[in-house]
Amino acid sequence: MSEIRLAAEARTEFGKGAARRARRAGFVPGVVYGHGHTPVHLNLPGHDLMMALKTPNALLVVPIEGKDEYVLPKAVQREAIKRTIEHVDLLLVKRGEKVTVEIPVLVEGELAPGGNLVEHVLNTLPVEAEATHLPESVTVSVEGLEAGASIHAKDITLPKGTVLAVDADAVVLQVIGAQAPEAVEETAEGETAEA
Repeated sequence: MSEIRLAAEARTEFGKGAARRARRAGFVPGVVYGHGHTPVHLNLPGHDLMMALKTPNALLVVPIEGKDEYVLPKAVQREAIKRTIEHVDLLLVKRGEKVTVEIPVLVEGELAPGGNLVEHVLNTLPVEAEATHLPESVTVSVEGLEAGASIHAKDITLPKGTVLAVDADAVVLQVIGAQAPEAVEETAEGETAEA
């Protein structure tokens, strides 16, 4: 995973008024905490932060007290309608430190013929990995699977240095059988009769 450098500046004003002024100027208020440090309040460039957060588990580099530090997005607050970023909590991490994150589960391959569907029981997979080598996603093949088949967390091949942070027997994906056309018609007729 590549590092994304953000030109943050220290925040000295606090409260709703200060936060509104920062947002009008194109910044997003944020706080960095972790490793027993006193929380550090920053203003981050809004557009750059938005672009960085499009990458799952983005590893950000921000200047804190004159020194570049690694941080991971921990919580992002968004405006309800426009979905703009209102505030971000960042977790301070060190090189070599293990962290637990959730990575997206991507599906590839064709199911066995029959119109079956893949149900995502888990859209993301909790894993533990080194903070500066976080996987962006994990890909699972459903090639040739038939109705009733399921893929458990232990069946997924993880990148080197990454371990599961969820029960190994947890179901991640399952294949659901397509409903027969006759059954759909019978259900529709039954609903019409009841009406």
